[in-house]
Amino acid sequence: MEDFYHKVKEIIGKDPRYRPDAYEFLMQALLLTQRKLKRNGHINAGELLTGIREFGLDQYGPMAKTVLEHWGIKSTEDFGEIVFNMVGNGLMRKADADSRDDFKNVYDFNQAFDIFETKNK
Repeated sequence: MEDFYHKVKEIIGKDPRYRPDAYEFLMQALLLTQRKLKRNGHINAGELLTGIREFGLDQYGPMAKTVLEHWGIKSTEDFGEIVFNMVGNGLMRKADADSRDDFKNVYDFNQAFDIFETKNK
């Protein structure tokens, strides 16, 4: 785990847009999503983003959007940037077909992290 934090520190040195907590959160969301889907390997951007939303609401409830914004995350594209920063530093792998575009406008960020909106769906 120490290697993870060292690599995150390297990433932030090159790209300071996102706080270290954002990287840890994304990794936890990835692992929980893989477990939920009963998969050890690759999951696509849509699956990951669904897992991120569920994990964020579970962890932070009505404060999820505020917490994510505090870490620099304001859209699904930001999650893609974090993923590809992690891929670039060996913390995650991607399939050949995966791209940053897979994370564009997957869901409305404001609605997805509004606990009252998500309860009514």
